Amino acid sequence: SIRHSVTALILALALTLAAVAGCSSKSPGTDQAAPRTLVVGATAEPQTLDPSATDAAAVPQVLLYNVYQTLLKLDDQGKFQPQLAKSWQISKDRLTYTFTLDEAATFADGRKVTAKDAVWSIRRLSRGQNVAAAGQQKVVKSATAKDDHTLVVSLDRPSNSWLFNMASTAGIVFDSQNATDLANRPAGSGPYQLDRWTRGADLVLKANTNSWGPKPHFNGVTFRYFSDPNSMNSAMLSGGLDIISNLQAPQALDQFADTSRFTIIDGTTNGEVVLSFNHQTKALADKRVRQAINYAINRRALLDTVWNGKGTLIGSMVPPTDPWYEDLSGTYPYDPARAKKLLAEAGYGNGLTLRLRLPALPYATASGQFIASQLKDIGITATIDELEFPARWLDVVFTKGDYDMSIVAHVEPRDIVKYGDPHYYWHYDNPKVTRLIAEADQGTEAEQVTQMKQVAKILADDAAADWLFLLPNLVITKADITGVPKNATSLSFDLTQI
Repeated sequence: SIRHSVTALILALALTLAAVAGCSSKSPGTDQAAPRTLVVGATAEPQTLDPSATDAAAVPQVLLYNVYQTLLKLDDQGKFQPQLAKSWQISKDRLTYTFTLDEAATFADGRKVTAKDAVWSIRRLSRGQNVAAAGQQKVVKSATAKDDHTLVVSLDRPSNSWLFNMASTAGIVFDSQNATDLANRPAGSGPYQLDRWTRGADLVLKANTNSWGPKPHFNGVTFRYFSDPNSMNSAMLSGGLDIISNLQAPQALDQFADTSRFTIIDGTTNGEVVLSFNHQTKALADKRVRQAINYAINRRALLDTVWNGKGTLIGSMVPPTDPWYEDLSGTYPYDPARAKKLLAEAGYGNGLTLRLRLPALPYATASGQFIASQLKDIGITATIDELEFPARWLDVVFTKGDYDMSIVAHVEPRDIVKYGDPHYYWHYDNPKVTRLIAEADQGTEAEQVTQMKQVAKILADDAAADWLFLLPNLVITKADITGVPKNATSLSFDLTQI
């Protein structure tokens, strides 16, 4: 299950860093986009179009909110908004959720969306090969259709995360009567539906003429798959694209400074770039060594060098769009003298060698070189080993745990909970953290915020990792494009407002 969940977040990272979109226009004298075709470039092509069959983020990138809808969705502030459910109620004991479906909701074939479809979907996802979604549905005791438009879900225990997860893949509602080949023919209720899929080339969506909500802004959307980010920038500059959904080379930002041609959107993502520690490594099991590494790295200088100063210093595993966010970036200020003292106290005054095994990704390799240089100044030799991404890195680092330190951006929403799992690739085992995470999930919303703030603070103080920075959501659009969300709070490339 670790392998599946990590595959999801690696693919999500690739998608977050390198999707682009283009080729639409406005009608003269109007504020609405003319019905043209939008072209979206991405780096990871889905291997299947069935969200219940894989954790891969390439699937929700294309389909979530666009082809498939959920009972509720997340906006760019991380807040719940109604979608298929126009309202929901939670019982006092927080074990029963009653969703009232919008009577106007229809699937692409015009059939009404019913509570029976939602029940069918929950069962399919709970039994599918999407390990993450199946795990998120484990807390469900029963799901029943009280009537066509009333869904009642009972949980085994209170869970704040369950409702949150229902705004993502785990909450997709399939057309149960047209679900004969979901791997190739998605059956949803969104404003778009599949037109054609040419494997290895592109995936084309067309406007759903039976769209029950806001009408699609484009006749069609083509997801085209790219491998070279520089070609994306060139295409944008030459007028061939409308949007670069997340600029992979922030050093190129100045190329888009002409405000008469381009708009730059600078928001946040869920992508925490983490210098991870293997807590099974003898030296890194010592808190003083982990603290020394944190003191040794000038994160502001690293951000300026590696990502052109764009991004957010966070200090723990929480982005600003999470309700328990606090700025903990000052927990370990740059202090190489203090780092050397801590290393000596831990018995490594004569030096220490650690393996820094990196995925072959630009931000990771650039960060690795910077970190190795700074660690050398305090007596730590970081031997860098670049691993092919994702297969080799996944096998060596995540599955086998054959590493001391690594660097990767974790892009799954609210993935701080991974620190409550001692079997996860960090092997961080803190019973208090595990207990607080479990209690936070079962507590009230206020208790959840309080306890998760405690978790974030414990992780920061304990130097469980070194959180280098949070990836920015750097979006470049043509000057006449509007409606692009500022912050990336989900794995969806949400077309509905563009």
